[in-house]
Amino acid sequence: MKTASAPLGKALAALGLSCCALFALAPAHAQTGSAQSSRIAWLSPERIYNESKLAKLASDKLKEEFSPREKAVNELAARLKTASDKYAKEEGALGEADRFRRQREVADLDKELQRRQREFREDLSQRTNEERASIAEKATAIIKQLALTEGFDIVLQDAVWASPRIDITEKVLAALDKGK
Repeated sequence: MKTASAPLGKALAALGLSCCALFALAPAHAQTGSAQSSRIAWLSPERIYNESKLAKLASDKLKEEFSPREKAVNELAARLKTASDKYAKEEGALGEADRFRRQREVADLDKELQRRQREFREDLSQRTNEERASIAEKATAIIKQLALTEGFDIVLQDAVWASPRIDITEKVLAALDKGK
């Protein structure tokens, strides 16, 4: 008889726990039900950074600012290629001292090119981030205003997928383009 009552006692205890769990979850379910009336919006920050007039103006500004340096880096790359090709052709005919000197010249040009390319990329990246921060600041103000006027409880920017129904990117782009 003890063996029969033990499993029954465990079953009743499990049933009691599951009832308690249902009651414990009831408030959470009620909150979830009210959350369904929340308004959610989504936007694509990449579209803001790539398609807005501010982004296009920033891109043009950066191209103008960095084109002389880019040209100088490209000229240095051409000089390195010319020196490297010339050295490769003449290597066998050069004496040991000349070969060593030309190897060092090519290596020095290569180091200089790598340094300038690195500095160029770092500076361009920094300036791009500064321009993006300026755009983000303006977009954030617009998003906050849009959230208040349209009654959004949350605006998301990172999602695996979002319905076009909740996408406010076009509204933000339009407002950004008006305000330039």
